Amino acid sequence: MSLTSAATLATLDRTGPRRITDLAAVEGVTQPAMTALVRVMEESGLVERRGDASDKRVTLVSLTEAGASYVRTRRQAGVHAFERLIGELTGDEVEALVAALPALKHLAELESQDREGPKQ
Repeated sequence: MSLTSAATLATLDRTGPRRITDLAAVEGVTQPAMTALVRVMEESGLVERRGDASDKRVTLVSLTEAGASYVRTRRQAGVHAFERLIGELTGDEVEALVAALPALKHLAELESQDREGPKQ
């Protein structure tokens, strides 16, 4: 799976259903490229398109259960990889990481806000 596909699934997991144009802007790709990507992920059973109850002209892309499961599995694999690597650090290095956690959390929040763009 491409990084853009994985990032799109993660965005949908974090923010809920989105328009293709919103997803394209958040992921930094063109609308036609996102349309093609969504089509592939839809054929793979990871996302589905559905109407927007507030505007019948709009189609939203949302995760399927298979897509949500993929995101959870991928995140868990990342957690396990970090656990293994952190286990190889010295005590001082682990303490330095713990001290840096508030700043890292703030960075993640800022990045998330940038990627999510305007709320619907």
